Amino acid sequence: MGANISQARITMAQFGNVDLRTIQGWDTVNNLGPSTIGIDTICRSGGHIPESFLRDAGVPETFLTNMHALVASMSSIDYYTCFISYASKDQAFAERLYADLQQKGVRCWFAPEDMKIGDNIHARIDESIRLYDKLLLVLSEHSIASTWVEREVATALEKEQQDQRVLFPIRLDEAVMQAFQAWAADIRRARHIGDFREWKEHDKYKAALERLMGNLRTEERLPGGRG
Repeated sequence: MGANISQARITMAQFGNVDLRTIQGWDTVNNLGPSTIGIDTICRSGGHIPESFLRDAGVPETFLTNMHALVASMSSIDYYTCFISYASKDQAFAERLYADLQQKGVRCWFAPEDMKIGDNIHARIDESIRLYDKLLLVLSEHSIASTWVEREVATALEKEQQDQRVLFPIRLDEAVMQAFQAWAADIRRARHIGDFREWKEHDKYKAALERLMGNLRTEERLPGGRG
């Protein structure tokens, strides 16, 4: 992030799934009230957030006392977090992929599983794409024809302009190789696309999943680092 927040006044802020190690000016921040600081943020920051700021934000003293030991005792974050973008007709594949990624320790999100009643669907999905590290794009004849998926891809590409490589496309059929839609054709020309065409065959699905896991594996998250 690299921001300088000297003299900033903060209250009721939410710090979710961000690395705060590169922030400058913590010693002059004026906390006017409690804020919400996610466990994922503390982990991604390696616990390196000034205790004075955390204390003023409302973090309990007991947690502060044990924070560094707790972070050190946890296994490092091995994989980027993911949002899965897919068409509803590919639900069976999305559910299988989601379950397998979760089982292997990849934190991921997809709408049918995680959408809460009453959520503004577009706003929630846009927020999730921005919060998660990668967009796993499931390409098929159904998703290529989906304006919903196209919107999600546009949000991911917008994030790429500000951050790192976000879009991870995988395909279930040959549709993307002949697609005439501009956004799909751009992905075909510019990106390596993971191959899950034979996902219904156990061994071939397992091999494709292992390749994907290798691509999602992080290097050490350094301040200012890129994925």
